[in-house]
Amino acid sequence: MQEQTIQRPPSLVTPPMPMAAPSDNAGVFDANVVLDVRGLNVSYGDFRAVKDTDLSIKSNKVTAFIGPSGCGKSTVLRCFNRMNDLIPSARVKGQIRFTDLDLYGSDVDPTEIRSRIGMVFQKPNPFPKSIYDNVAFGLRVNGYTGDYREAVERSLRRAALWDEVKDRLKNSALELSGGQQQRLCIARALAPEPEVLLMDEPASALDPISTLAIEELIKELVKDVSIVIVTHNMQQAARVSDETAFFMVDTDRAGYLVEFGKTSDIFTKPNDERTEAYITGRFS
Repeated sequence: MQEQTIQRPPSLVTPPMPMAAPSDNAGVFDANVVLDVRGLNVSYGDFRAVKDTDLSIKSNKVTAFIGPSGCGKSTVLRCFNRMNDLIPSARVKGQIRFTDLDLYGSDVDPTEIRSRIGMVFQKPNPFPKSIYDNVAFGLRVNGYTGDYREAVERSLRRAALWDEVKDRLKNSALELSGGQQQRLCIARALAPEPEVLLMDEPASALDPISTLAIEELIKELVKDVSIVIVTHNMQQAARVSDETAFFMVDTDRAGYLVEFGKTSDIFTKPNDERTEAYITGRFS
């Protein structure tokens, strides 16, 4: 099957969310880093949800965000594809660079960013359309000019779903099982050929067998796309990720990054006693 290329529309000038001035090293570009975060602070109205976060997401690696509820994991994740723009009270300060692009620059189109940085949510959310149309939706939005059927098949194969649905592409996506629906959502996110895939607890609503299927899929997909996953499952983070970021909640209820490093180090020899307490279940 011949590979097709996404023809991305030119960026549109879109009013950005308020951001702090760029740092002195804003022009420095590390080819091994796909997302570089410096001085990230996120507020919803008067409530500061995330404060003073620095981290670098490496290309073609799985990065896990772990930590207790309310520590800002999902908030940080949503900053990466500007989903927080959709919340009127949200305010983002700091700098996030996507490869060599300022994610919150005045000339950046959030819609285009969301095609290059895809997202899979906690609960499967297929559209009330056919299986085929669910996957094709992202292609249409991004002005794809190639063979739609080939692109849909390619995305479903990448999501390890093709063999299960190839004879019923016209059927409603809502007829699929929960695990199949989540893989369909992954296929939909993969259709525009993103460089990064964000996954917000993608297996928390699934049974153990479906969870294993998603984890195996993550291990396969990371060969071609960088993945950031939020998870409350410590075993899952240890199984699928290359690097892990541990977040906590401060006394002012703001989330902050405690420790970030190789997953093997975080789970066997963390530098911070708070990390060890959380991973071993002694956190309170």
